[in-house]
Amino acid sequence: MSRNTVISISKGIAIILMVIAHAEAPNWLNKFIFEFHMPLFFITAGYFFSVKYLHDEATFIKKRIKGLYVPFVKWSIIFLALHNLMFKIGILNETYGNAMGGVTHPYNWHQIQQNLWNIFTAMAGYDTFLCGAFWFFRGLLVASILYLILYKVLDSGIKSEKWKKAVPYLICLILLLLCGWKSYEKLKIVTLVQGGYRDMMGCFFFGCGFIFRQYADSYKALMMRHHAIIWTSVVFAAIVYSFSYHLPSSMSWQANFEQFISLPVPAFLGFLMTYNISMLLDKRDNWAKRFLVYTGDHTLNIFIFHIVAYKVVSLIKIWYYGLDMQQIGCHMVVHEHSQEDAFWILYTIAGIGIPLGCTWIGEKWKTKHQ
Repeated sequence: MSRNTVISISKGIAIILMVIAHAEAPNWLNKFIFEFHMPLFFITAGYFFSVKYLHDEATFIKKRIKGLYVPFVKWSIIFLALHNLMFKIGILNETYGNAMGGVTHPYNWHQIQQNLWNIFTAMAGYDTFLCGAFWFFRGLLVASILYLILYKVLDSGIKSEKWKKAVPYLICLILLLLCGWKSYEKLKIVTLVQGGYRDMMGCFFFGCGFIFRQYADSYKALMMRHHAIIWTSVVFAAIVYSFSYHLPSSMSWQANFEQFISLPVPAFLGFLMTYNISMLLDKRDNWAKRFLVYTGDHTLNIFIFHIVAYKVVSLIKIWYYGLDMQQIGCHMVVHEHSQEDAFWILYTIAGIGIPLGCTWIGEKWKTKHQ
């Protein structure tokens, strides 16, 4: 498959939106972003799924393990090793924590060992105050492998070539029904951390991405032929905003039935809105396109390090307002005044800029010393 910079730009926009949302932006903006930014990652991942893997499962699973499980384990262990040190140097403390009032504590030797086991065996046990976005690694790994299994089972069970074409749609329908049942009855998959809702909805959106790929060229031609990119994007944005105002939802692991019902439509329309904007940006080879493509190609580093990067801005905010220095331990950002000021903009710049800047410097250093 040829290089698709539209999808890279979409991923770049998505990761920027994630960093904005984690920075405690204005509530209306946060609610708008949460409608679609995480589903967008699953949709873009599913976009690149190929039916060739139905006959080469080992290659697909190896790629998923290398790209998701290995970095998850590596960085979870590193942050686990640093957890108690973060208390000693003041980055974490037992006074300030998340917006709900929860705090974290130093680990004893037994807790360190248990977290280590959880990291390897369940893709859990990561430091929630330093690695708060790490659930995505597990979610995408489970979603993509589950999609492969469902596709292979259904494809092998259907003999008619005509009906085989319906398999991707059937998978999405099955997953929607299961997720609806699960959220309505508050059921949990006890073998998956957080109960499996995110993983199953992730699989649904992964399937949506695969289906969209079949129509992507036709969709692009339609948008270009009728000069519809801008006005359709405005319509999509208005619908997503309407959902975020009247029926707010997200890929929360605690989603109730109403939140489940209200998620698929704004999530997919939010993807189409982002895809439209990405198509426009992709038409010109300028700094904005190059930046977003680079960002989209390095979302992993931003997932891993944006919360740590926030701490730089937290220090500035503490100095600016004369706050208790221990508020550096707030997760993910300093909560005080967060809905009154514009520090979320600085948090966003740091959350994107510091990981990308370090990545760029590292790449230049490697190139120079090869």
